Amino acid sequence: MHNNHKYVSQYDKMTKEPVGRLVISLGIPTTISMLVTNIYNLVDTMFVGRLGTSASAAVGIIFGFMSILQAFGFMFGQGAGSIISRRLGNKDETTASIVASTSFFSSLFMGALIGITGLIFNTRIIYLMGSTATILPYAKTYSIFIMIAAPFMTSTFTLNNILRFEGKASLAMIGLMSGAVLNIIGDPIFMFGLNMGIAGAGLSTALSQIISFCILLYMFLSGKTQSKLSLRGFTREFSLMFDIVGTGFPSLIRQGLQAISTMILNQQTKIYGDPAVAAMSIVSRISFFIFAVCIGIGQGLQPVCGFNYGAGKFTRVKKAFRFTLITGEIMLGTFAIAGFVFSNELIRIFRDDIDVIAFAMPALRYQCLALFLNPIIVLSNMTLQSTGQKASATFLALTRSGLYLIPLLYLLNAMLGPLGIQLAQPVADVLSFITALPIIVNFLHRLPPDRP
Repeated sequence: MHNNHKYVSQYDKMTKEPVGRLVISLGIPTTISMLVTNIYNLVDTMFVGRLGTSASAAVGIIFGFMSILQAFGFMFGQGAGSIISRRLGNKDETTASIVASTSFFSSLFMGALIGITGLIFNTRIIYLMGSTATILPYAKTYSIFIMIAAPFMTSTFTLNNILRFEGKASLAMIGLMSGAVLNIIGDPIFMFGLNMGIAGAGLSTALSQIISFCILLYMFLSGKTQSKLSLRGFTREFSLMFDIVGTGFPSLIRQGLQAISTMILNQQTKIYGDPAVAAMSIVSRISFFIFAVCIGIGQGLQPVCGFNYGAGKFTRVKKAFRFTLITGEIMLGTFAIAGFVFSNELIRIFRDDIDVIAFAMPALRYQCLALFLNPIIVLSNMTLQSTGQKASATFLALTRSGLYLIPLLYLLNAMLGPLGIQLAQPVADVLSFITALPIIVNFLHRLPPDRP
């Protein structure tokens, strides 16, 4: 009975609370956890930068591999989360638990598979990621720890997403933030205190991910969630598995293409030497940190969209989208302006090297200008995915990193040299914006009247 009361109040909260307040209350914890996670990525880059330019570039190389793990974690997490929020909006707790269990164990298995493959073909994969011979020893050392922690990393992303879609953003934040904070503390201790160098950075990342995983798993096992995890709940029913993977597929496409485009970026940039690879690695980290604000606030929108779409409250879906778009533009715009104005100082924090700064500064400034277009791109994709629009969400996920960025990297590098590398990502953003705008306007316009 107590559980039922808790469930009703959660349902009322998601379908009746003013959408602005609801998006903010769910968006603040996700934005904080996104920023803290990215701060730890930046801190990692900063500490490793003290070991030299090649070591700094190595972290950028392995970032591509970590994106692949994240892609699968997000596929199972966002696929399950979208279905769970719509099921809970429809008051069907049983299916929600089956979906949660199936996605969790699938994610754990997939992470283990990627990790083992990474360990067997280590050198080959690192070269494929865009490493040079001088970067290789650092990248190999760092990557081994990441590959061992791979199953924990994928399932951490999955659990975190399910919690968010249930509307339990603060629990998701605790899990992610504790890992990130431990990593920030662990880096200097292992790297310099214990004299482990880049191996210390790898060990610190692996340990913090495993602790994050344990904390998030505890949230489910201690009854803090509506969906329950159990081996019995794992379904072999093909249609349900297909629904999870199909709904989460845009996330896999988006993150996977991001990993491939990072690889191609590194390969196209290494022609200009290690400083150029290090420069673009630093620019990616800084711009992704700013971009994380948009993702965080968008993740506050997703459960609101999923829940209310499932409950037939379509006016609330439209209101929530409009509110989040305006908030995202204000927040992202503020960060983008700061990034543009203080670009030199920001890059210098990571690597005080004339060649690195000369390559990184124009790239960062172009990126900051294009960031103003990101709220429409990101929120359109998230809204379509959380309301189960598989085809249009998958198409939009294909555009930025796949349809536009990968060809642009080859084309602009051939035509403009280093300037082409610096311009490729901002140009991809402009094209993605032009693609997303009519699709989302059409979707919102076609939403039916509210169900009674």
